[in-house]
Amino acid sequence: MKTRCGWVGSDSLYIEYHDKEWGVPSHDDQKLFEFIILEGVQAGLSWQTILKKRGNYRKAFNGFDPQKIAKYDATRIKELLSDSGIIRNRLKVEAAVQNAKAFLAVQKEFGSFDAYIWRFVHGKPVVNRWKELSKIPSKTSVSSAMSRDLKVRGFKFVGPIICHAFMQAVGMVNDHTVDCFRYQEIKAAIGIEGE
Repeated sequence: MKTRCGWVGSDSLYIEYHDKEWGVPSHDDQKLFEFIILEGVQAGLSWQTILKKRGNYRKAFNGFDPQKIAKYDATRIKELLSDSGIIRNRLKVEAAVQNAKAFLAVQKEFGSFDAYIWRFVHGKPVVNRWKELSKIPSKTSVSSAMSRDLKVRGFKFVGPIICHAFMQAVGMVNDHTVDCFRYQEIKAAIGIEGE
């Protein structure tokens, strides 16, 4: 039996997400944009709720295509607010549209969102050594700096806690606990050997 991070539990959706995706470094702008949106949507809700609706979000939000989302108008927003497959929160839906616009502006300035966002960890994942789930912080000085910069650039729902969750999701930090089988796998995948 594999040892996993304590937050995983027995839900098959959580297990698959933890085992295959969470903490894996991503440099794909499409995926980074998806997580900016999903982490913002999660504010005040459980990640499990968001994972269950993720497929619906991909369908409703044009596969998380920022070019298309940036063009959503009042009519499209109204349609989204009647879609029971997503979280029907006006502020969060409007934030997705605003974030798409801000995302495209960052891509234009830096060449890619990847080039911009990974600067906060100097281009390589931060590998932590947490022995207990309770010791993992919900925000850090880095996620706070990221939050401030994203807000200046017009992003919404990007507070320090949301930014840290984003960093964990896209592998900017390895916050798997050291007893979790994924901790060493991810370390090895990014070229860090041993303890």
